[in-house]
Amino acid sequence: MNGPSPFPRAVEVELPTGTLQLRVTDSEFAPDSLLGFAARDNAKRGFLFLSKVLGKHWPVTPQRMAEIHERLAAGVPELPGPVVFISMAETGIGLGQGMFEAWQRAHPDQPALFLHTTRYRVGREPLIEFEEAHSHAPRQFLHWPADPAQRALFAGMRSLVLVDDEASTGNTFLNLLNACRQVQPGVKPMLEHLHLAVITNFMGEEGAASLATRCAVPMTLGACLHGGYRFTPGTVASGAAPAQRFDADAERGASAAFGRRGLTGPLRLPPAFVAGLAADLGAGQKVLVLGTGEFMHAAYVLVAGQARDGVEVAVQSTTRSPIRRWGAVAHALDFADNYGEGIPNFLYNVSPGQYDHVFICHETPPNAALFELAALLKARLFHFMSEARIEEIPVR
Repeated sequence: MNGPSPFPRAVEVELPTGTLQLRVTDSEFAPDSLLGFAARDNAKRGFLFLSKVLGKHWPVTPQRMAEIHERLAAGVPELPGPVVFISMAETGIGLGQGMFEAWQRAHPDQPALFLHTTRYRVGREPLIEFEEAHSHAPRQFLHWPADPAQRALFAGMRSLVLVDDEASTGNTFLNLLNACRQVQPGVKPMLEHLHLAVITNFMGEEGAASLATRCAVPMTLGACLHGGYRFTPGTVASGAAPAQRFDADAERGASAAFGRRGLTGPLRLPPAFVAGLAADLGAGQKVLVLGTGEFMHAAYVLVAGQARDGVEVAVQSTTRSPIRRWGAVAHALDFADNYGEGIPNFLYNVSPGQYDHVFICHETPPNAALFELAALLKARLFHFMSEARIEEIPVR
């Protein structure tokens, strides 16, 4: 491993929900700079490898996130095109989009498409459904691209890059791969190569080899850290409320403009908007740009535009994942769901008053849940209707 490791190659962690045994075999970074340990309120999986570089459950600088995007993009081998990138909701969405943009900068002439999975319907077209079995919200959906040219890229993909924050069994990747195969019916599918990109790979050598066999397509794997784990559940029962109540006919305010229906280029925010917010920041101030649920990457792009000497900026996102206040989770806030499913939402490792400025980025129309969150954090709300159309919502 590069650099000193603050915890050894083998470690045993006693969580409130059970015992986690972890083995690190290789890492590009000191392991504790990448992850911590947390206890999940989930009867299916009572532990969490809590990423410190993802911008989901832990505040992260945009420079650190960009470094991870670049490292994972550099680990993608030369692939035949068209190349389709798909990142996993909700945790891996921002990671996948940032990695796609980093890869595209290095391959500007190669046809490629980005999509992310979702737990919401956008439009009335049929959904491609698959399962994330260990999740607290197991139903996942993939939309067909709306643009005819993007649909052609999707149906004609020769290489598929699947992105998530971590791999532990690989089963969800396999389920998504099989869902993607539905778009290429026939005796001889066109898909020639599968690449998996994760921050942490805990499948172990045997698990990765088994997954490659089950995928039945040439497969490569890129990760910042490799290892294996074993978890022995305890007797503590989960008291968490359900994290998914999918209604196929409900309109949740989820946008088609930011990755669910396909993107072929980077997200670019209006320079005047970004500069206007930066002008409000003073030297020595701390700033948090907060994404909401599946709407993550816009917050990263915005916070990157605020980064300059003398101002401490970080990015993070709210989540529907119930995690106990223990270990790598020092603070936990809960509030209503701005997508209107009636599911508790959470923000971890952020406390009211910690930041001088909080900017909340949301794709849903303004509603009571967003006003509640803004009041809790003394934040400003920004409704992203498209890349070019962003409206600040008065909160006072």
